[in-house]
Amino acid sequence: MDVLGDFDRDGFAHLRGLIPGEVARAFMGRLKEATRGRAIPLSKPQPFPAVLKHPAFDVSSDAFKPMEFFLWGLTPIMSQLLGRRLLPSYTYFRIYLKGDICRIHSDRPSSEFGLSLTLDYSDGEVWDLQLGKERIDSLYPLSDDFGSMDYASIGMQVGDAVLYQGSHYAHGRMQPNPNKWSAHLFLFFVDRDGPYRQHAFDEKNFEKVDFTFV
Repeated sequence: MDVLGDFDRDGFAHLRGLIPGEVARAFMGRLKEATRGRAIPLSKPQPFPAVLKHPAFDVSSDAFKPMEFFLWGLTPIMSQLLGRRLLPSYTYFRIYLKGDICRIHSDRPSSEFGLSLTLDYSDGEVWDLQLGKERIDSLYPLSDDFGSMDYASIGMQVGDAVLYQGSHYAHGRMQPNPNKWSAHLFLFFVDRDGPYRQHAFDEKNFEKVDFTFV
């Protein structure tokens, strides 16, 4: 893995080759097995997040548990990179369709440290992620651009990721997706010694577990 950029200075960095392409493809294969090859009915009316303008295929770790173990497995690596004791918060998977954008936004406190991991492009066309270069201390209002704020644009190959401070740096994808579809895994962490520690494990309580034996 190569780290491109200065996270401490800029609030984000490009992690080139975070996972091998073979692992990304294996993840996609397992997810396809979980859908049993059925078509995804995105043409039907349904709710979708405000950052999108059209429905996308969103999957939480409650629906596909391997995502959660992926999140937990990457936690020590992210802790080492950041020099902080992190705890996993939450994760989700999304497939964007051709022409989709992701409106510029910042994230809730449980997204203190975010990881945007590219898993596949149907047509091999890199779709850049944009990140603002100014730290913000309140939610960035949903927008189609960064206004007067300077920003960086990072192109990720399959297996690449961008590590960023989700709560303090605006981000999104302003240019339409050039692929028929693209697949991304989003993973989030909090500083176990920081102000958002209570959001670890998406606020699920795992402090005490007991078992009964017969």
